Amino acid sequence: MLTPEYPLTTPRLHLRPFTPDDLDALHAYESRPDVTRYLYWEPRDRHTTRTSLDKKITRHTLHDEGDALDLAITLRTTGQLIGNALLIWTSAQHRQGEIGYVLHPDHHGHGYAPEATRPLIHLGFTQLGLHRITGRLDARNKASARVLEKLGMRHEATLIDNEIVKGEWTSETIYAILDTEWTP
Repeated sequence: MLTPEYPLTTPRLHLRPFTPDDLDALHAYESRPDVTRYLYWEPRDRHTTRTSLDKKITRHTLHDEGDALDLAITLRTTGQLIGNALLIWTSAQHRQGEIGYVLHPDHHGHGYAPEATRPLIHLGFTQLGLHRITGRLDARNKASARVLEKLGMRHEATLIDNEIVKGEWTSETIYAILDTEWTP
């Protein structure tokens, strides 16, 4: 089990559990087609964003395999919510996890995604005892691939036309890092 002490703090960011007050900020990016282009879901209306937020609010502790930390990324200086970062405990037996992140496009290109994800990788390796953490993405999402590379993850595979997403065949790229390769 893992219950982090919140907020997780980086030089420019706080990562904290979501609250009901985050609805407007969350909807501001979950409703955008440019944000959901490479994700499994379509842009969300306010009702669907509220449902998404209700789930996120509960995802702040890892009890069992399959659980996730889904944390609000906020700017330390203003408290503004700019995205979310995710750590999923994918296998207890094989000590594996997966990371993810979504940022409002106004905050792309500032290094926030790797800065927000680094503490989750650190928690996964040092407190949860994971051996391997992956990042999976649509192969067309070159910006997200650069984030994973900045985190020290290596490209392991590209699965060609492995899924139908939003009515079209898509390829999936997989990155990973081992606990023995991680440098905080």
